[in-house]
Amino acid sequence: MHVLLRSNGVNVEGATHKQVVDLIKSGGDCLTLTVISVTPKMFYGSNMIRGFVRMTIRVDTKREGRYCVHANEAERLEPCDDGSAPIGVIGGAANSRATVYQRYDYTEKRSLPVSIPDYRVVMERNTGRSYVAFNVHMAGRHLCSRRYREFSALHQQLRKEFIGFNFPKLPGKWPFTLSEQQLDARRRGLEQYLEKLASAPDSAPPFEVCAVRVIAESDAVQEFLTDSDDSSNPSPVDLKVLLPDKEVVTVSVLKSTNADDVYRAVCEKIGLSKSVQKYFYLFEIVEYNFERKLQPNECPHSLYIQNYSTASSSCLSVRKWLFNPDREVSVIKEDSKAAAFIFWQAVEDVNRGVCSAGPRLYQLKGLQEVRRAPEYLALARSLPGYGDIAFPPARCDSRAHPAVAVTIGWHGLKLAACGDSGAPTGQCVELGWDSVRDWRPDDDAAALRLTYVRGDNAQRSLTIFTPYYQFLCNCMDRIAEEANWVDTGE
Repeated sequence: MHVLLRSNGVNVEGATHKQVVDLIKSGGDCLTLTVISVTPKMFYGSNMIRGFVRMTIRVDTKREGRYCVHANEAERLEPCDDGSAPIGVIGGAANSRATVYQRYDYTEKRSLPVSIPDYRVVMERNTGRSYVAFNVHMAGRHLCSRRYREFSALHQQLRKEFIGFNFPKLPGKWPFTLSEQQLDARRRGLEQYLEKLASAPDSAPPFEVCAVRVIAESDAVQEFLTDSDDSSNPSPVDLKVLLPDKEVVTVSVLKSTNADDVYRAVCEKIGLSKSVQKYFYLFEIVEYNFERKLQPNECPHSLYIQNYSTASSSCLSVRKWLFNPDREVSVIKEDSKAAAFIFWQAVEDVNRGVCSAGPRLYQLKGLQEVRRAPEYLALARSLPGYGDIAFPPARCDSRAHPAVAVTIGWHGLKLAACGDSGAPTGQCVELGWDSVRDWRPDDDAAALRLTYVRGDNAQRSLTIFTPYYQFLCNCMDRIAEEANWVDTGE
């Protein structure tokens, strides 16, 4: 039995249930409770002890599923009759104070669709010996490959950390070489271990493994699901990349491979001509109707496994990285595959509304075939917004409007004012590139700092706070670079 004494520093003895609940709700991100735990029968070693424990519990509501009882703030209100060590005392000294108690909430669930569809034999380069590695996937995407002994180590580590949890059994060890049938049985057993866990010692219904949030988010599980570095495990992983025509290409790369090398592997796999490769690149599908260009040194595999809940078949895609309409025309004439990619991306932009078709939509629908791509694109290029990139609404330092939605294209910037909710207010400022004086990223503020002039030639500044500030700067840099192509003929 537990008696609540104080909530967030306020004495609640004699308070009603509603008063306590309201006080807890008003506590913000941190909840501090002082309780008395009545323990008429508890054991320390082989000795039964009695008494009361007073403890203070601090809960960080941002880390759901876990709370810590700090025993250095807990004190024994009644000493043990036999003089044995009190609860939580390390070393047996009376009235001592322990370090930390941890309790876990196993009721909160989180969907983490882990599976082991297959396995493979891996040869160690140094020793020449081979072993079986089981391929762990999440939502159909390869995360890592683990040996049986690594599953066993995880099992032992979890049992030590989550003492009150009833874990399922691992498939048994076998001292001899396993047949294919036995290996497949072990694969199924390991998969079931990740998929099914009993909830508690006295509870019957099983839970899905990583449905138990506190276990799924533990360091042990996260490290297990994150592949080790390439030096110790050089096995390649498969990455699925979405192409503009909605086809999916799979490339095998090392986990630490950067975006440049992954993109080159994709180009080689699909046979994209080297002369047009610079007009496309890898993008991350961040949210519906928005993709972010990857930085050359980013690791696509890390993004790949973090975005397992993405609705599409992959969070990685190949998209056009070209703003200059004249150069686009020459690329279409030069390479048929590049022309098809540009065509399908234009179709998508029209459907999204980035490119405003208006009354021309019916005409575009009639041209929506790859064989008629030049006609479709010629018409699409005449429409407002063609080739633009529309960013999600972001906060800014404008007093008149708390947020703006930025659209960037070959002809300039559009700043559409948004309200607090992100909904457009109908006001829009268009800035041609001749009006833009300077732009630069501010890494400390995670913002883009823009300097421009208006009709009165007065210089103004605007700071846009967005997680995509680096991509926004990349777009401006790219357009400035492409403008020089026109001057020099590149």
